[in-house]
Amino acid sequence: MQAKKMIYFSTILLMFGLSANGFAHCEIPCGIYGDKMRFDMWLEQITTVEKSMTQIVELSQAGDKNYNQIVRWVTNKDKHADDIRDIAVDYFLAQRIKPVADLNDKAAVEKYQKSLQALHHIIVHSMKAKQTTDLEHIEKLRSLVAEFYELYFDEKMEAHLKEHEH
Repeated sequence: MQAKKMIYFSTILLMFGLSANGFAHCEIPCGIYGDKMRFDMWLEQITTVEKSMTQIVELSQAGDKNYNQIVRWVTNKDKHADDIRDIAVDYFLAQRIKPVADLNDKAAVEKYQKSLQALHHIIVHSMKAKQTTDLEHIEKLRSLVAEFYELYFDEKMEAHLKEHEH
């Protein structure tokens, strides 16, 4: 009976270990991943979606269509649009943007609300980038990332990042 429990327990641990999500890294305050790197990743993803959109449009307008390449660019666009959303959700919303403790602190509440709004719009425009080849969503994503950057990296955050440098 004891051996059966040990096998059951080991199986459960193994299942949890194998199902860990590699992208999210860890949800403990380890300080390994950099916040500024996430913004660079966003900009790279946005540029990749933009390139994919232009390739889809060009290939679709060609007289002799290469459907294989069109599908590859659509798949690439969708993956990178998902990556934009995942950074907003899995990194910033889940781990970095904290609810305001003192609701009487009007400045903190306003910053929190603006941050949530910017992240929500990033999520929406990444979804719309999956649905279309409209470059308007690319420009909107770039401006939203810049807006969120200004909100996120205030003096308090800069001090926190310095404190956790390697």
